[in-house]
Amino acid sequence: DKSGPMLLSQFDDLDSRLCDPLEAGNRIFRLSVNRDAGYESLKRFLTSNGFEPREFVEDEGEYSLRGAIIDVFPFGATEPLRIEFFGDTVSSLRMFDINSQLSGKALSNADLTAGFSGSGSAATIFDYLDPSTVIMIDDGTEFAALDNREALNATLSRFRCVTVQPSSHSAVNFNSLPQKKLNANFRLLAALIQQEAAADRKTVFATASQREIRELGDFLSEEMSGRAESSMPETWWVPLNLYEGFTFSDIDLYTESDIFGKLHAHKAHHKRKIRGISLKDLQKLKVGDYVVHEDYGIGIFRSLETITVGNSDQESVLIEYEGGDQLYVNIQNINLLSKYSASESSSPSLSKLGSSKWSARKDKVRRKLRDIAINLIKVYAQRKMQPGFAFGPDSIFMREFEASFIFDETPDQSKAIEEVKKDMQASHPMDRLICGDAGFGKTEIAMRAAFKAVESQKQVAVLTPTTILAHQHFDSFSKRFANFPVTIAVLSRFVPRKEQQEVIRKIEAGLVDIVIGTHRLVSKDVRFKELGLLVIDEEQHFGVEVKEKLREQFPNVDTLTMSATPIPRTLQFSMLGARDLSIVSTPPKNRQPVETIITDYDAALIESAIRREIQRDGQVFFLHNRISSIEEMLQSLRELVPSARIVYAHGQLPPRELEKIMMDFIQKEVDVLISTSIIGSGLDISNANTIFINRADMFGLSDLYQLRGRVGRS
Repeated sequence: DKSGPMLLSQFDDLDSRLCDPLEAGNRIFRLSVNRDAGYESLKRFLTSNGFEPREFVEDEGEYSLRGAIIDVFPFGATEPLRIEFFGDTVSSLRMFDINSQLSGKALSNADLTAGFSGSGSAATIFDYLDPSTVIMIDDGTEFAALDNREALNATLSRFRCVTVQPSSHSAVNFNSLPQKKLNANFRLLAALIQQEAAADRKTVFATASQREIRELGDFLSEEMSGRAESSMPETWWVPLNLYEGFTFSDIDLYTESDIFGKLHAHKAHHKRKIRGISLKDLQKLKVGDYVVHEDYGIGIFRSLETITVGNSDQESVLIEYEGGDQLYVNIQNINLLSKYSASESSSPSLSKLGSSKWSARKDKVRRKLRDIAINLIKVYAQRKMQPGFAFGPDSIFMREFEASFIFDETPDQSKAIEEVKKDMQASHPMDRLICGDAGFGKTEIAMRAAFKAVESQKQVAVLTPTTILAHQHFDSFSKRFANFPVTIAVLSRFVPRKEQQEVIRKIEAGLVDIVIGTHRLVSKDVRFKELGLLVIDEEQHFGVEVKEKLREQFPNVDTLTMSATPIPRTLQFSMLGARDLSIVSTPPKNRQPVETIITDYDAALIESAIRREIQRDGQVFFLHNRISSIEEMLQSLRELVPSARIVYAHGQLPPRELEKIMMDFIQKEVDVLISTSIIGSGLDISNANTIFINRADMFGLSDLYQLRGRVGRS
């Protein structure tokens, strides 16, 4: 007999509102390959029937437009659909993976069903059923207890109904046995299938989706091809997500858990882990961007193309190499690609296809990294073993210096100061990381350590990542040490060359007690007479070699590192005990938390915030990290707030001009400073209480955290 479909439903869902059957046909958009569907018609259908536009499709009811391709996740579907148009004709229908965004199984046709909220409709599932439908009610006792049973009975009277009552003697023992665990032994599985077929038993595979069925079929076909009995016995496949299989009567049912050892374990084992670029990243690449192929080296991204290989079309990435050579990378292998990035702004040299230079270059980098790692281990081992200078206990001058601190120390700050003093008074070199939020008092800890070192006739070097921060520290240290006979100097590109040479001479002669500077301190011509303490501020901005170069030169020098966002290597060393760690997590008294708002570019909001800040005699940072358009931003803000004094600053300005702009801002002669990320490192201007970060999506979390710390320091 020809049997019709079976529908299972809970009692609660029987009166759920559905679309009127007479309108259902109008709520379906039918698609067929090589048939006209209308690109614009499909767009209108999606926008007017409950589908939400997204950059990337990830959930039911979402769609994405990318040129001639429309990605859509139909309601009720298990996988999204990729529709490719040629004009108004559908040229391709494929399922795709929401994680990798890679196309998968090809389809010849598909139906898209409109979303339905249920409002304004009186239709239920019964309006879709033929009058000849037989309705079986399981457990009539439970049905009789329903609140809406009278209305349901009136509806059910149109159909033939059978009610099944539970029986106290209805338990049946099926005498089933658990299935064997195969642990991905496909040879054993193939043998079992042969045995079961010979015994006239039925082999059934239950998998979560058709994808798993195809994968299992591929594994078995590959195994059977090498056997004498090359023909595959008849098997049955059912889409059931069961955890364990069984044997019952003449049926042997296997699940993924039985075959692979645990549920869905084969997915992680057989799917390639994408380490490099993803399809989402690939679509953000611009023509002309430099990319790196793991095997072939540096090239230029030219386009995404569909090429024909054999009898199939393949989506490929076209990369150009030296000499105009071209390489097509199958979209399935994009994990081998990554976007080129480097600290230098100059263009890299392209690799040559067929040359061994790229392989040799990778080997050289590996050797260099190994040498750096070995050297780091050696340096840290020497520091632990080598005796250092033991500074004396606190003197009356140290207590006087501490008493001149105009704020109350926080508990964490006091603890960190005592830990630093204890380290400095020990017989081995100090190596401590001070980890604390911006504005929580890390600089004062460094000043206490510097005073202790200078008091013992030792020199102090304070290394900063930016010139602006170096000069700010110079001002802070100069004010803090003003009542004590301590000589402080600054060394950076802001300092004229003649003055730099004089500072270097005094450092070598021991006439400078504390020198604050940028990478200039690491130069070969800078030689200390008696360096006793090295302070590294904002250490996350320095490369490994820069920091370790000073440690190699002075292996027995006490080192104090400070950061709000330490790099993983530094933090890992501290957590493992290779470096000591102090955490300053208590905010200063009366310190208000910074309120963070995430929003689109809103001219009205910017104008309002700037005017409010100026009215309370405050100042504003506006971070715009594009030098090419910073003057346009200056003009835009001046038009928004004509009365505000607005200037811009970036690292490519002449040193004297940049210094004057920063000093004007510090001295409150400027209301709004438009700047690149040069303000992101430790800058302390207590009067600035508002910061705008334009295109915040272009920054990492660590950068945003540092930038956020530029305000709320009053």
